[in-house]
Amino acid sequence: MIHIRDLCKRFGEKEVLRGVNLDIVRGKTTTIFGVSGGGKSTIIKHIVGLLTPDRGEIVVDGIALSDAKSLYQIRRKVGFLFQSGALFDSMNVKQNVEFPLIEHTKLTAAERNRKIVRALELVGLKPSEAMPLFPHELSGGMRKRVGLARTIILDPQALLYDEPTSGLDPITSDRISQMILRLQSELGVTSALISHDVKESFKCSDYIAMLFDGRIVEYGDSAEIAASQNPITRQFLEGSASGPVTFDG
Repeated sequence: MIHIRDLCKRFGEKEVLRGVNLDIVRGKTTTIFGVSGGGKSTIIKHIVGLLTPDRGEIVVDGIALSDAKSLYQIRRKVGFLFQSGALFDSMNVKQNVEFPLIEHTKLTAAERNRKIVRALELVGLKPSEAMPLFPHELSGGMRKRVGLARTIILDPQALLYDEPTSGLDPITSDRISQMILRLQSELGVTSALISHDVKESFKCSDYIAMLFDGRIVEYGDSAEIAASQNPITRQFLEGSASGPVTFDG
């Protein structure tokens, strides 16, 4: 679904990505592991065109991101869930979820309402209870689920998650992981996550890529990564301060 080849990005003097190569398999969930500040979010933001690569190529469903004219088309294919949910504070839940439909479709109010109800149900929220609420009335987990409902409302083919369980308690984190699995199963979407949460990521990932020093140093299915003897991967999985990964990444 998504092919990344030789992706390079520098911010000032800091070279964040040094030639990332990664395939995100259609219909599966791929998680990118890595230390804080190591470039995981930078990869995701390139896929949706929020950043422009210094070098390299990204192809989404056969469309090259280098073609500026294709950016709108790609963004219709790929939904992006920001870490915070990125809800509009002045809008209630219904208005937040409805916003993409108003901007990008000509559906009637009744048609929009049906899609809103379905999207909220898919992320495990009761529409009648959730729709009148404003973001400040939502818990962290609910904010992420509302953000995800807004992300899936246009029926994207792929979903990108930026730290979907960050800042959540273990029970809510597990609910988010189950929700990711449910969306993959019911909608048939391709999913890519960036995460520090090893336990939850293994629950919902088919493939895992380990990012270190601006490159993918290991890639495999979940069982292969769990059994990895790569010292960088092992240190990350075990959460150890001792190893090749230093405190500053």
